[in-house]
Parts: sequence; structure tokens; C-alpha cells
Amino acid sequence: MADTTGGVATNQPRKSSWKYIGPGIVVAATGVGAGDLVATLIAGSNFGYTLLWAAVIGCVVKISLAEAAGRWHLSTGRTLFDGWASLGRWTTWFFVVYVVIWGYVYGAAAMSSSGLPLQALFPDVMDLKWWAILTGLVGLVFVWFNKYAVFEKVMTVLVGVMFLVTVYLAIRVTPHLGDAFAGLLPVLPDEKDSVLNTLGLIGGVGGTITLAAYGYWVNAKGWTDSGWMKVMRLDNRVAYITTGIFVVAMLFVGAEILHSANIAIAGGDQGLVQLSDILEKEYGSATAKLFLIGFFATSFTSLIGVWHGVSLMFADFVERYRKQRAGADDKALTGQEVASGAREKSVPFRAYLLWLTFPPMILLFQGQPFRLIIIYGVLGAAFMPFLALTLVWLLNSSRTPREWRNGWLSNGMLAIAGLLFLVLCIKQITDQDWGSFF
Repeated sequence: MADTTGGVATNQPRKSSWKYIGPGIVVAATGVGAGDLVATLIAGSNFGYTLLWAAVIGCVVKISLAEAAGRWHLSTGRTLFDGWASLGRWTTWFFVVYVVIWGYVYGAAAMSSSGLPLQALFPDVMDLKWWAILTGLVGLVFVWFNKYAVFEKVMTVLVGVMFLVTVYLAIRVTPHLGDAFAGLLPVLPDEKDSVLNTLGLIGGVGGTITLAAYGYWVNAKGWTDSGWMKVMRLDNRVAYITTGIFVVAMLFVGAEILHSANIAIAGGDQGLVQLSDILEKEYGSATAKLFLIGFFATSFTSLIGVWHGVSLMFADFVERYRKQRAGADDKALTGQEVASGAREKSVPFRAYLLWLTFPPMILLFQGQPFRLIIIYGVLGAAFMPFLALTLVWLLNSSRTPREWRNGWLSNGMLAIAGLLFLVLCIKQITDQDWGSFF
């Protein structure tokens, strides 16, 4: 088994140590994109510090989901897709449809999000769509030629930039700490749809398919058995505490700059460009430019994280399909296979990289087709309850060694996550313009 520390991985428990931290930082940085920052800013703008508690709970929910995904990989030695496949063919069909449609639309969104702060920093160089294409190509080349070790180091540097920028801004706006502490009390805003808005904030903090990719990054790090369980859990907690700091910092900015002045910003990535203009008026161009650099780091980590993590998952799916077609006796795919690094140079891995990069460029020029966006929204909303509920199924069954099956706390947290995301999924489906779709 591979071991990035220079030894050979065994089932002997490893001491949790800060020097091993890595995959959690990757999954947290990938999951927190520009959209999460905008949602948090708008929550701060609309409700001040009232929903601070919801942002914190969102991070705790994601800790539980990522821990469950990592625990499956380490306790069974099998990949998450292999676990899904053991539940029936319906999981395979869902995954295939999801990664094809989701990847096509997400590729365009990720490139646009990464290009937007660059256009704001260098407004006279070229149009947004060309900045977007450039970021997509840079992400493609970077992931294509580098294995996990280099990928993790670059992600860690970008997370450092995100961390410094968001904390600096939170300090710069001089938050009212008394109001902030009061925001930790679970109180709902006295407004229409406040319950659904609160659930949306809880569910939206870093909640994407990259939570499922966590186990693959754990294996790619060289952690392939239960001896790494303590290390994985420390890694995961540190990562989502860091995420919590990002989110709380942006809520502070929204509460102090936008809520106090009764300023509304647009939804989507354009809201962050608006915030940059507001920061420039309030604190000068240097602070505004620093924020745009942080905005780019946030968006680009999501881009390269998906380019790497979801491509690993797709490569796993293709490899399992090949083994089934070949009639192999042992159809289980293992963490050691991912840890070898061969997957990152495989044809399926690189094929999905190309799918994420080039076809979505069509959308940058033609706009996003209405029907496809509806399907994308529904599939995206359905993935998180799918992840939570299948993890409950896998980690309470004989597929998982008894020692590592869910306890009452894990079952409780995963059940809460599943119900939360199921409610959000139903809302997403009912909010779609189905009349125009047909």
C-alpha cells in the first residue's frame, strides 16, 4: 500500500498529527465556491447576524458527511462508487446521468466564476468569456500533468490566500461581537420563507459532489486502511473548521457593510464584483483588489478540485465497468488502486477532464439552454440526499466491518443531513418552471 510519509501503510492505528493534514483542506476548498460566499453575504445583508448559527450547523453537517465517506473507504478498502454499485444498478444509472449533465453545465459555471475576478482586476485586457476559457485551460493543463501530491500543495496555498483575505476583511469591517455571539442562538428571521432560507444556508455551505470525492482524495494521499482513521477524522475536522471561518467571516462582511447600510447585492457571482466596488468606496482600492484575489482563489480551487476529484470518480466508474465486462472474479475496486496514482494518468480520468473543459465552452458563447439548466438543477439538488442516504445504508450494513459501522451520533447526523437535503431537493424541483419545460 502506498504511504506518503515514506513507510508502508498498515492497519496499525496512526497517531493523528497536523503534518498529515491535506485531503480535508482539498475537499473543503473545492466545496466552498463563489456561490457559497454570495449566499452567506446575502444572508448577512438580509438578516445581520441572525443566521450565524445556521452557517455553523452547515459546517457540522458537512463534517459528518465527509467523515462517513472517508470512513467507508478506509474501513472497507473499497471505493465509494463500488459501494454504490453494491446497492443496485439504479445507483450506476443515477451517477452516469448526473456526471454527464452536471459536468457539462458546471464546467461553464466554474470557468465563468474563475474568470470574473480576473476581468474585474484587468478590465481592459479581454472579455469575460476569454478569461473563463483561459482559467479552464489552465485548470486542465495543471490537473492533466500533476498527480495528487502537487495538486494538494497548490490547493493548500490557495486556501491560505482565501483564509487570509476573508479573515482580514472580517477584522477590517469591525464586527459587533456581542451581536455575533447572539447570532449563535437558533432564532429564525421573522420573514416569509425564513425556514427554507435557513435550510438553504445550512445545506449550501460547501455541499457538492466533492464531499463524495473526499474518500478518493484520502486514498490518493496514501491512506488506504483503518489505521488512518484517526488521521482522517482530524483532517476532516480541521478542514471544516477552516470552512466555518470562511463562512463566518463573509457573514460578518455582509452584516456590517451591507445590512447596516441597507445595501442589496445581486445573486450569483456578480454579487461579489458588486461587493468589490463597495469595498473600494469604503476602504480603498487596495482592499478591493485583495478581495478580488481572494474571490479568484475561492473560484479556482473549486474549478481544479472538481477537475481532479470528479474525474477520479469517473475513472473509478469506468474501471469497474471494464472489470464487469471482462468477467473478473474480484469486481471490488480498492483504495490501493487509487493510491497508486495510475488513475490520474488513465484515459477515463483525462477523458472526463476534457468533458469538463471543452464542451462547456459552447455555453460561454451561446448561453445556457433552458431545459438543460432545469435538469441540471434537479440532478444537483438530488445528489446530496442521494449521498447522505446511501452512506446511511452502506455504513449500517454488513458491507462495513462491525467496528466501523455507524453509531447513534453518525446515524443521527446523516439522517438530519438526508432529510435537510431532501427538503431542499423537493423545493428545487417545485420551483422549476416545468410548464415552460414541456
